[in-house]
Amino acid sequence: MEQTRFDVLVAGELNMDLILNGLEDQPKTGKEILARDMTFTLGSSSAIFACNLSTLGGQVNFIGKVGRDSFADKILQDLEKRKVSTSSILFSDTAATGISVALNYGLDRAMITYPGAIDEFTGADVTDELLSTAGHLHVSSVFLQPGLRRDIYNLLARAKSIGLTTSLDPQWDPHEKWDLHLPDLLQHVDVFLPNLAEIKLLTGKGDIGSAIESIWPYAHIVVVKDGDSGAYVWDGKTLFHQRPFLNSNVVDAIGAGDSFNAGFIYKFIRHSPLQQCAEYGALTGAINTTAAGGTTAFRDYNTIRSIAAEKFNFIIP
Repeated sequence: MEQTRFDVLVAGELNMDLILNGLEDQPKTGKEILARDMTFTLGSSSAIFACNLSTLGGQVNFIGKVGRDSFADKILQDLEKRKVSTSSILFSDTAATGISVALNYGLDRAMITYPGAIDEFTGADVTDELLSTAGHLHVSSVFLQPGLRRDIYNLLARAKSIGLTTSLDPQWDPHEKWDLHLPDLLQHVDVFLPNLAEIKLLTGKGDIGSAIESIWPYAHIVVVKDGDSGAYVWDGKTLFHQRPFLNSNVVDAIGAGDSFNAGFIYKFIRHSPLQQCAEYGALTGAINTTAAGGTTAFRDYNTIRSIAAEKFNFIIP
């Protein structure tokens, strides 16, 4: 029997998110503060990307690792509810499922993560057979995944050799070493998706122009997200700015970058011009900010269309 072919295989971390909003102050040792709102939802950059890409219309498969516990049950249910295939997800017999606690302050946040089974997931778990079932590989949060981080160069090279296109969002390095070797890495990455702070730290440069200039000999498409200032896209020849879609009533920005990625890659795998990819990414990133957590605003396709029209005057067919 011919294997199912997916638009995108997502290889990454899986955890739950506990999001605390309306905080009175920064937490201090020995003291207690109150949160005025709480959301407990599916977390992780990779899962948010997968769910929202699926809701946009992509056929998505996920591989990662979870424990054998109630958090894992919730994660699988939420992924399946968004029609993300979970048949490739692995289970640990020794580690619990991860969780992140987000202390949310408007457009910014502080994060505390217990990785659990995330630490056990490796690039070797992503077999060539599994890669061959998809047209595109997306990897996120590589610094949070030591096993995947160790194998990332080989994984991306294998994906390219099989014929997949690839994308990578490095996300924040909790150890702040920023020790990816970009020449070896980016030659295998079709779409590189850092935010502005990340690309400056990865390249050691102080501005977007210098950062792009330092990697252009071996980079392909580079998309630099800059929050409510929009995004910058390097197409191999020129750098252009994508204006933001501004939400005047932001609930929170958790997952906004991942939702940008979902919109951009949805258009990219359909061979849309880069300007359209960037515009759709900016739109989906803004849609994300209209509800708490990374996936709430992407409940279904009609919800996305309604928010786009009502909040941002953008018509999605």
